[in-house]
Amino acid sequence: MSLIVQKYGGTSVGSVERIQAVAQRVIQTVKSGHQVVVVVSAMGKTTDGLVKLANELSPNPSCRELDMLLATGEQVSIALLSIALQALGQDAISLTGAQVGITTETAHTRARILDISTERLKRHLSEGKVVVVAGFQGISNSADLEVTTLGRGGSDTSAVALAAALEADLCEIYTDVPGILTTDPRLVPDAQLMAEITCDEMLELASLGAKVLHPRAVEIARNYGVQMVVRSSWTNEPGTKVISPIAPKAPTANLELGKPVDGVRLDLDQAKVALLRVADRPGIAASLFGELAQQNLDVDLIIQSIHEATTNDIAFTVQKACLNPAAAVASAFNPSNPGQSPLQAPEVLVDDSIAKVSIIGAGMIGRPGVAAQMFSTLAQAGINLQLISTSEVNVSCTVSQADATKAVRLLQDTFDVHTALPEFDPQTTADQPPVRGVALDIQQAQLAVRQVPDLPGMAAQIFQTLADAGVSVDMIIQSQRSRPVNHQMTRDIAFTVAQADADIAHGILKDRAPAWGCGDIDLLLDVAKVSIVGIGMIRRPGIAAKMFAALAQAGINIQMIATSEIRVSCVVAETDGITALQAIHAAFGLGTPSKI
Repeated sequence: MSLIVQKYGGTSVGSVERIQAVAQRVIQTVKSGHQVVVVVSAMGKTTDGLVKLANELSPNPSCRELDMLLATGEQVSIALLSIALQALGQDAISLTGAQVGITTETAHTRARILDISTERLKRHLSEGKVVVVAGFQGISNSADLEVTTLGRGGSDTSAVALAAALEADLCEIYTDVPGILTTDPRLVPDAQLMAEITCDEMLELASLGAKVLHPRAVEIARNYGVQMVVRSSWTNEPGTKVISPIAPKAPTANLELGKPVDGVRLDLDQAKVALLRVADRPGIAASLFGELAQQNLDVDLIIQSIHEATTNDIAFTVQKACLNPAAAVASAFNPSNPGQSPLQAPEVLVDDSIAKVSIIGAGMIGRPGVAAQMFSTLAQAGINLQLISTSEVNVSCTVSQADATKAVRLLQDTFDVHTALPEFDPQTTADQPPVRGVALDIQQAQLAVRQVPDLPGMAAQIFQTLADAGVSVDMIIQSQRSRPVNHQMTRDIAFTVAQADADIAHGILKDRAPAWGCGDIDLLLDVAKVSIVGIGMIRRPGIAAKMFAALAQAGINIQMIATSEIRVSCVVAETDGITALQAIHAAFGLGTPSKI
């Protein structure tokens, strides 16, 4: 007999008729020979209605009282579903988060799960009951036993956490969509349903704003090997499998307070090619990386920093064996601007004495300061950062090869990770589609700190200051080009943040920049980030080039580029965001069931 955890969202239990339909589905699962734990959200728009009531009484209601209020929504759902199950002859019992033993930190409206006591759950299951659990809530580990809620996506988090604690065979997430689609169907009507997706890919897509699953839920699934499927509440279609790696059994104490970093990776087989002062216009990146792909040269990191006047810099890394042909392609590539002086002509720099050091971890999502901690650790050892490229689950830097071993050892000590994190296996990933999905985030702002002294510790100071203010940074790019200012070599550092944090970040940096010896702080609010995600792009030349070509054919200029192993992100003008999404989705044939 297998154990299945099922989660039903607010629309799935939004009326008496829908609750009865859920009860029928649960009973079918029981009759198939399974034990079932059901996690439910509040009915329909109940939570929004409760928040509105609170705001009518106070413009700034207490977070504690909000938790007390909002936790009632799920209690209505669990009682009604249990009644519906009992009316159909199925023994069932409803339990709140506190009754289940979901213990959280005392952080009202955004608590993380510390532990789950499974004794009562297992007892009721052994009695043949369906256990209906209130999602989104728990009880604090303090002496006062405060009611807490988990924040956005809390019911998903509750369900996957319960599956991990119970070592369930499967966690089914039922929702109002058929599964996980290749992109947002409201923006691309022919978006297709994925049959499966890996947790690593889902983490990238979820962190980019794909709303079907919350990143916290995916993080738990990945860390504890929980197998998931996302299905429609209205049909019997199979939905989308979310495939987790087979994780070794681990205690679920401090379940959501695990290490933000899973591992540190070192790649000594890296060489850098940088093109300085190339023309800043649509099609430049597409032409360069298209030619590299034609030569079957696989590119790892790609970094395009913010423009300066009418030019830009593009840097990329390749395996050392590919350096000479890659440098030849770059040298032959000369897209200069009309009227450009010889002193401002494009220039190619080559460096084969670098190494790439990366930290990887699902736990860094939503935790400001992880990248800053990496930069600070390296700075304290006098290790200067050459290139920086980030995603939500990966921060990569190139450093001098002479510093590489020391850098890895220091980062392992800092993040307390001493086991090797396995690389993606090219033999496995070669069978996967190069691009699984495309995501768009139009709520982005771009900031740039000009003329940052090219010294160890500068990036750490900038991003630790932002982290201390609670500002989460997304893409981080350090420019390749350096220039002297008052006898000090400097570089520009650009990054993106949520638009809601832009003014705060801008104000803080303007105040601090003079003391750091930096130049102007530029703010651009009207940008969007479009990204492709796919485990199959590893060791497959031409995927980034295809994305860039799609943007160029649509006449869209790329403002910034950053990559990780399974993701390529471009910053474009906000007005071009939807067009960019549609063009890229079509370019990879994701709107049809055909293979790429």
